[in-house]
Amino acid sequence: MKKDFVYLASASPRRSELLRQIGVRFEVRPVAIPEEPAPGEAPDAYVLRLAAAKADAVWGALDATSAEARPVLAADTTVVLDGRVLGKPATAVEAEAMLEQLSGRAHDVLTAVSLRCGDRPETLLCSAEVRFRATTAAERRAYCATGEPFDKAGGYGIQGHAAVFVEQLRGSYSAVVGLPLFETAALLTRCGVNFWLTARTA
Repeated sequence: MKKDFVYLASASPRRSELLRQIGVRFEVRPVAIPEEPAPGEAPDAYVLRLAAAKADAVWGALDATSAEARPVLAADTTVVLDGRVLGKPATAVEAEAMLEQLSGRAHDVLTAVSLRCGDRPETLLCSAEVRFRATTAAERRAYCATGEPFDKAGGYGIQGHAAVFVEQLRGSYSAVVGLPLFETAALLTRCGVNFWLTARTA
């Protein structure tokens, strides 16, 4: 297997930006996996399962005997409030309701990262705590009008306009964005994938 670059099983521009930040060469190969918790599934088990499933899906589509056989990196992020998973809102009404629930409170952001370069994926979990200041209905409405909430767990992106809502962060900023770089670098190192190279896509 060649390890000069990885396949990124995600169309997220934030994850691509984070990989470029640490000089990983990669090619985007997005995959569609149903993102719904199973009945009774704990939030941490949910994100671990999805990250591994994404890596497996891309890996399974590769020809292991060809030049395209390279490691597959995947991740999944979710927001957890009072033990409940807050997924990606489909409408402005859903997004505003999520932001109202987060207003003035702390919540957890769980991100699992998975790397497949052998018989099975290796997956790590990162947890961060984010506290929002109290927000007004007008602020939430204005934020939703930017269009940012609709492809993001919990209805917000910390790297975007919603940064003004974040009063405190405990844990990994990159994990809240969508790819925990400490854990990602650990997995890449174990697999023998180089990083700190010239940051560019393959």
